[in-house]
Amino acid sequence: MKKLFLLDALALIYRAYYAFINNPRRNSKGLDTSAIYGFTNTLLEVLQKEKPTHIGVAFDTAAPTFRHDTYEEYKAHRQEQPEGISVAIPYIKKLLQAMHIPILEMDGYEADDIIGTLAKRAEKEGFDVYMMTSDKDYCQLVSEHIFLYKPATKTKPTEVMGVPEVLKKFKIKDVKQVIDVLALQGDSSDNIPGIPGIGEKTAQKLIMQYGSVENLIAHADELPPHLRDKVKEHAQQALLCKELVTIYTEVPIDIDLESLHYDPFNAEELLPLLDELEFRSIKNRLLEHKAFKKPEVVKQAQKQAVDNLQLGLFVSEQQEEVSNGAGDSMPSMRNIYTTRHFYHLVDTPELVQLLADKLLQLKAFCFDTETTHIDALQAELVGMSFAWQPHEAYYLPLPEDRNEAMRSLELLRPVFEAPGITKVAQNLKYDLAVLANYGMEVKPPFYDTMLAAYLLDPDEKHGMNFLAKKFLAYEPVSIESLIGKKGKNQGSMREVALHEIKEYAAEDADITWQLYAVLQQKLKAYPRLQQVLENIELPLVPVLEDMERCGIKIDVEVLQELSSLLGKEIATLEQQIYELAGESFNIASPKQLGEILFDKLKLDKKPKKTPSGQYATGEEILAKLVDKHPIVPLILDIRELQKLKSTYVDPLPAMVDAQSKLHTSFNQAVAATGRLSSTNPNLQNIPIRTERGQEIRKAFIPSFENGYIVSADYSQIELRLMAHLSNDPTMKQAFAEGKDIHAITAAKIFHVSIDEVTPSMRRAAKTANFGILYGVSAFGLAERLRISRTEAKKLIEEYFAQFPAVRQYQEDIIHKAREQGYVETIFGRRRYLRGIDSRNQTVRGHAERNAINTPLQGSAADIIKLAMVRVYDWLHREGLRSKMVLQVHDELLFDVHPAELDRLMAEVPLLMSRVVELSVPLKVDIGKGRNWLEAH
Repeated sequence: MKKLFLLDALALIYRAYYAFINNPRRNSKGLDTSAIYGFTNTLLEVLQKEKPTHIGVAFDTAAPTFRHDTYEEYKAHRQEQPEGISVAIPYIKKLLQAMHIPILEMDGYEADDIIGTLAKRAEKEGFDVYMMTSDKDYCQLVSEHIFLYKPATKTKPTEVMGVPEVLKKFKIKDVKQVIDVLALQGDSSDNIPGIPGIGEKTAQKLIMQYGSVENLIAHADELPPHLRDKVKEHAQQALLCKELVTIYTEVPIDIDLESLHYDPFNAEELLPLLDELEFRSIKNRLLEHKAFKKPEVVKQAQKQAVDNLQLGLFVSEQQEEVSNGAGDSMPSMRNIYTTRHFYHLVDTPELVQLLADKLLQLKAFCFDTETTHIDALQAELVGMSFAWQPHEAYYLPLPEDRNEAMRSLELLRPVFEAPGITKVAQNLKYDLAVLANYGMEVKPPFYDTMLAAYLLDPDEKHGMNFLAKKFLAYEPVSIESLIGKKGKNQGSMREVALHEIKEYAAEDADITWQLYAVLQQKLKAYPRLQQVLENIELPLVPVLEDMERCGIKIDVEVLQELSSLLGKEIATLEQQIYELAGESFNIASPKQLGEILFDKLKLDKKPKKTPSGQYATGEEILAKLVDKHPIVPLILDIRELQKLKSTYVDPLPAMVDAQSKLHTSFNQAVAATGRLSSTNPNLQNIPIRTERGQEIRKAFIPSFENGYIVSADYSQIELRLMAHLSNDPTMKQAFAEGKDIHAITAAKIFHVSIDEVTPSMRRAAKTANFGILYGVSAFGLAERLRISRTEAKKLIEEYFAQFPAVRQYQEDIIHKAREQGYVETIFGRRRYLRGIDSRNQTVRGHAERNAINTPLQGSAADIIKLAMVRVYDWLHREGLRSKMVLQVHDELLFDVHPAELDRLMAEVPLLMSRVVELSVPLKVDIGKGRNWLEAH
């Protein structure tokens, strides 16, 4: 059987481009290769898995088609093609030519017309035809031997649709009726209007009943009044739409189907192109492919690859797993089985002492721990590995008995405490915490490869496996291959055979040491980033480890009482909602809630729907309806209380230890701006603006008898940074004189004296200050203040008229970001803005907001990190028992011994305010209390 695959090029290219939209791929020359890479992987999957005998790739051309002649507005509102796609298309065509895959295109016709024509022709000549696209319009072409082949996504496998599947999807009797359904519902992406008010479900019902658009029009009088009028009024439009959505299958394209036969690749053309794009994994994949001709070229390329590996010429390439047509992971380059290495077992006290002696002679070494748990505070050591040169490492297994393990570790204490030796690790904080469980302190200097990679590109992944693939062209052994996949059946490292764990653990140390060499070299090119690593991030690691270990005490009874109170309030709200709705229903069900709000109560004439067809009932939707009916604010209230109860009030008591302490994890390498995040549990998102949210903070209490919780908070730090960066005289004067910046802003933009500023004016000014600070649009400000867009636009214009330096700064920083491709904090932390030059307005707007946002948020993050290091050092230097226990954005929280309260409240604000010298003063608000709420 002849098997023909016809690929819709642009549909697949767009799909590949947007798969990488949050993490675009670029080669070393800065070329955006996302779409090229994704498309090529998808193509290879088809060739290798489906083994077509014939193949062709159809492209649209820039010329107008017959549809444009028929309807001038056809595709009139489409956004300009993203430049990442425009750049990709010529490369993809070159790749196809080198792979001897025919390119199919013809002026005046679209790719779907060409595919439809060839599919129908091929069917008659005995082919099975697969149209590869995610475009549902192709369903109209499906027949006994023509199929729609939808490539896999991260969440869905490959889907092949034949006649039964199409009939089921569209709820029709004949495949040709797909055209009628599409004509009625229209297509906003192509600017095909359909009949207004008729969506997918209604269109399907009408065609099931009447068979076609023409027959529906003929029987319009039988329809309910609201449909009858629409069909009659838009009858001609519906017929036009049917013409537009019909795929033309008589394109006069002069091509012999046998010319689509799948031939060997041209290695001489293809390999240099893959080198230019830096697609090494794809190149290796193809070198093994039997379709390559000219074996001598392949052998030469393979020899060069081996030589490069031996010489250590590792060129950066991102090799993360992507959805490439069937969801399989990328093939590896090198791994432990293909790389010569020397991994040694250190399993006697004599060998441990020899290892310690050797480590003491070094300037730097890498170490890694193998443990029983991902939670460092619960983890037990299984073993440790060490490395100080590439491809060689040492593994020290440790006994399960704690005392015996500590005897082995004691021999290494001088090594870990040596002040002149740099200790290198990947995710150093975890290893410090695990060793601290055994009474072992690791003293600086440190180096963390995860943090170094994070600073080089904060928007990327920073795990060791990803970094190894990116920087070393190496795929490490997966932990799942040793202990199984995550879940209840996953095993423990203690159960792994010694020779297997030795190879796995030693490889971790070896690869981390190799990454250390690469990342050190790369950071040397950016002296300010190097300073951020050395002065901010690395000194912060032991601070965070100590905070996590210390934890914060929780009054469980307070949360239990609050849980009971919330339960009663939720029950009361439920009854009030049922009374207003006139019936009981599942308030948590979006479907049932939507039916109550929009079918029964008619709160919106044109309610929004989700892709699945049910009413949208998210918070943004409901916020716009709060004045329409008293049921809406009650629904928002009950959602808030249920979220508080399920996210914090009920889970937190179950997470405390035997001392009633809660231990969160602080993440340094997550937020692209440099901010810390908190997980397991996330204590940074506990609400403070609502009364019930504030009640949760009552449960956070001191661990000392008669002790205090102290909160030290930078006051309006991001506004102060804006005053400093923009050099705006009004803002600087306000902060210098200690005046209320929001009241001054209100007086300026509302043209009143400061004494005439009302609370509502100040609230609006405060929203404007923080919104405009980050480039909020008129639409966004209107949503926040619940005013019209016209009013919001006027308010923004008035704001910038009063603070022209702020507008100038924002324009300058966007211009600078566009020139250099990144922005920096005042300390030199970088964030790359890859969409800043995009012709796509949405992508470009997002990048511009990040350009404005990052220097402010990132500088604030750097400042509080420096403050944490300074305060921590002071606490330890003075030998105080009080502890820093929590960081929440611009706030530090302390568990304070009563005898040290006055000293701490006097010194901490001074330390925090002197971290950096700005052109405006840094103000620190400090408060004390018997719980967090009182302190804040």
